[in-house]
Order: sequence, then C-alpha cells, then structure tokens
Amino acid sequence: MTGRRRTRSTFLPTLNRPVRATVRMAGALAACASLVAGCGVIPGATGGGGDDPITVMTWAPQDTSATNKPGMPAFAQAYARWINAKGGINGRKLKVLTCNDHNDSVAAAKCARDAVKAGVVAVVGSYSQFGDSYLPDLEGAGIPYIGGYGVTTAEFTSPLSYPVNGGQPTLLAGLGKELATTCGPVALVRADTIAGDELPPMLDAGLGAGGHKPAIDQRAAEDTTEYTQPAADALDAATGDPTKKGCVIPSLGDGTSTFMDSFQRARQGRPAVRTAATLDSVDQTAINESGAQRGPYEGAYITGWYPPAGDPRWDAMKKVISEQAFGDNRIDAADAGVQTTWIAYTVLTKVVQSLGGGDVTSDAIRRALDDGLRVSTGDLTPTLRWGTQGPLASIGFSRVVNTDVTLQVVRQGQLVAARKGFVDTSRALQDARVD
Repeated sequence: MTGRRRTRSTFLPTLNRPVRATVRMAGALAACASLVAGCGVIPGATGGGGDDPITVMTWAPQDTSATNKPGMPAFAQAYARWINAKGGINGRKLKVLTCNDHNDSVAAAKCARDAVKAGVVAVVGSYSQFGDSYLPDLEGAGIPYIGGYGVTTAEFTSPLSYPVNGGQPTLLAGLGKELATTCGPVALVRADTIAGDELPPMLDAGLGAGGHKPAIDQRAAEDTTEYTQPAADALDAATGDPTKKGCVIPSLGDGTSTFMDSFQRARQGRPAVRTAATLDSVDQTAINESGAQRGPYEGAYITGWYPPAGDPRWDAMKKVISEQAFGDNRIDAADAGVQTTWIAYTVLTKVVQSLGGGDVTSDAIRRALDDGLRVSTGDLTPTLRWGTQGPLASIGFSRVVNTDVTLQVVRQGQLVAARKGFVDTSRALQDARVD
C-alpha cells in the first residue's frame, strides 16, 4: 500500500542500527583520544568525584495535543527529594533535570543536546517517541539511557539503552497467548501506517503459541476522528464464529478511547464480544473515563509490564509520592510511566551504590551495567541484567532483557491481576515473523 505515513512510534527491528551506533560511539572515543586536551570537556564522560551532585535528566512530552506524560519528570524530581532527604546515594545528592520533548523530533533532539551540555551521567525513566532523534547525541557523548518507556525500536537496539520492560511487542504477544485459549475470532484494530503494520506479527506470535489462528487485521486511517466503520468491521470479524465469543483488540494509541466510543454504539444489538487491550493503550484512567464498571472494558483482559497498581509491591513507590509529592495531580501511582520511572531510578540508585566511593560518571555507570550487574526491583520485574545479549536478539531486539508481562482483567471497573506471577513471552516472540 502506498501513501501511508511513517509514524513516530515504530517497532520495526533495524538490524543495522547497533552497528551504526557502535561506529558513532567508537568515532567519538577515537576523536577524544586524539585530542587529549579536549577529552575532559566531553559532558558526562569524565569527572563526577568528590561531593558534587549526581546529575541526571528525565524527559517526557507535556502540554501537547497527543500523548502526555507529565508524571514521569514530576516523579523523578520527587524521587530526588526523597533520596536526598535520606542522605543521597552513597552520600552524594541526586540532581534531576527535566525536559519537555513536546512530542516533536526537534525538541527531543534538543533535550538530548541539553543533557550533554549539562554533563548528566544518565538519562533516566523517560518517554519519547523519537529514539532516532535523541539517541545519536547520547551515544556520541557516552550517556546511558536507563529505563525508557519502551516506545521505539531504538530503545531495544542501541548499545547505550538499558530498557526495564519489553515494550509493545511483549504486551501484544502476552495478550495473544492468553486470548488463544479464551477467544473465537480475534480482530485487531490498528492504524493503517508502517508502524501499524508491525503490530499483527507480535500479536500473532502469541496467538500462534496458543494454537490460535492469526488475528483478523482491521486497519483504520491514522488521522480519522471517528471510528464508526472500523468498529462495525471489527464486530463483523469477531462474530464470524457463532460457537465461540470473539475478541476485539483496539491498538490505536491516543485514538483508542475515540474508537471505544464508536464501538459502544456499534455493538448495540450485536452478538456479545470481549474486548482486550495492552496497558500502553488502556490504563485505569481510560477505564474510569469510559464508564468504569459500566464501560466497554468490564471483563477485558489487559496485559501490562508490571503488577497492578494495587499490589503491595508498589508500596515503596507510593511512600515516595506521599512524602514528597502529595497533592501533585501530575503523578498517578497507577500510570505505567510513573511506574517505569520508579523502576528506572531504582536501577540508577543500585548502580551508583555498586560503585562504592568511586567516581560516578556515565562511563562508570555503563561499565557496571555492561559487566552484568544484577539489579533487583522488588519483584516488580524479574532481576534485570544487561551484560549479555537479550533473548530477542534473533528478531532484532538485542537490548530487551525483560520479556515478562502481567495479565490483568477489569473487574468492577478496576484493573486487578487475572493470575499470579508473570507470563514470559520470549519463546513466542522468537518465532515472530518481522520481515
């Protein structure tokens, strides 16, 4: 199909990217070696000793007409206040700079350049749809990117990226694996874009692992403002087998809520179907806004990267919020962005602690992570370790080290665990066709 836009969020594996990134990094280091007098001015690459603060940056889009994640930088600053009130990390204060990427590639690149100029030792717990815009600057300066939201392929291929989750591929594979045993026909509604083309193989990998047929691929125009026809088409596809209830999965990013409004109207008088989704499209806020218990998500399966917000494993994060950000309505403990930021700063803190009294530099942090430091996150994820190639390297996601997801269900309007523990999606994804 021609004429489709290349969207900002893309998961198509770029197998040559690690090579290009490594070449860029090697070139920067070679240039530094040849200019001895100038090496010390590479921000974030050297220094970091004594009592100077440990400076990092967190960025996310805010005040835009598309996806906004203001809770991520807000929580990062609350975390800094909290850890500093406890004496800092190894006696060093933590300083968090923030940046608004405005959901814009130019602004995202500027955030990275600002991080370099400020001499940060890491970018931590951030969200941006423009990995190809910000990672080259970070790579050139040797600055690690710890715990991005997992929204672009670049986060799973760059040698300086240390993701804490498996992004949308794991969510879709995990959802497919579960729906294979409970659904009749499965209809996936997604944007008719190049990025949208990458979603069916991930879902089908999970469905196939459960012995189910591939999903029925329902495309919708990216810039549409209403989904009456896509909703009707999805219902037709999902009700094609009268012997088993079908399932409809909207994966439209910011358009998911609009689709569900159309879907609610279209399903009146039609055979019952089940809805399902991934947490990057539908969270507790979206469930509440769509009617909670009376809305279209009641009974829906939803895959997430972490345990539900009501799980006691989040109590430590909630303590930080209550002590340092009480009343800040930007920070929602149920938001996956805030949760990712907590885990990312947990990683940073444990890496710095592992350095003891040594200098805290971007290089020292990278070495600790690349040497296989094991980081426990309080069972919010498996133990994280980036020292070796991840289990999804065969399909291009070499930096993914966490392929686990949780299965949640909406009961009485609330997201709760549908089963204990995590679902490992690595085997299903290793068989994904991502040509």
